[in-house]
Amino acid sequence: MSVSTLIRLLGVAVLLILAACTSPGPKQADALDQQQYAWSAAIRWGDFDGAVNLLDPQLRKASPPTALELERYKQVQISAYRDKGSSRDPEAGTAVRDIEIGVINRHTQSERTVRYRETWRWDAQAKTWWVTSGLPDLWSGQ
Repeated sequence: MSVSTLIRLLGVAVLLILAACTSPGPKQADALDQQQYAWSAAIRWGDFDGAVNLLDPQLRKASPPTALELERYKQVQISAYRDKGSSRDPEAGTAVRDIEIGVINRHTQSERTVRYRETWRWDAQAKTWWVTSGLPDLWSGQ
């Protein structure tokens, strides 16, 4: 093999490696999986204060949850958090996940199921995903 052919092959290999490294797909997907895991863990364990940190900063600034709203979450316990379907649009930088949450009222011990649709936005600058749908409304339909 000649030196010029070897240099061309090396150049092509470098371009392919760079293209793979700059591709947002796998890194975005891994980051989304990690953020969704952190979000679902916070909700499952009743850490709604922690879940607020995963909300889109624009949403937190525009309408942060009040102290009364956060106190209300302390009146319930989460018994289930089930992913019922999800979709991603990597080019648009958005994702949606339908969730079913089991909610137990700590005072009455009654359990019910709430459906919630999470929406997510990719923040290319921060290289992270943010929840844009807000904290789940565990009192809808009551």
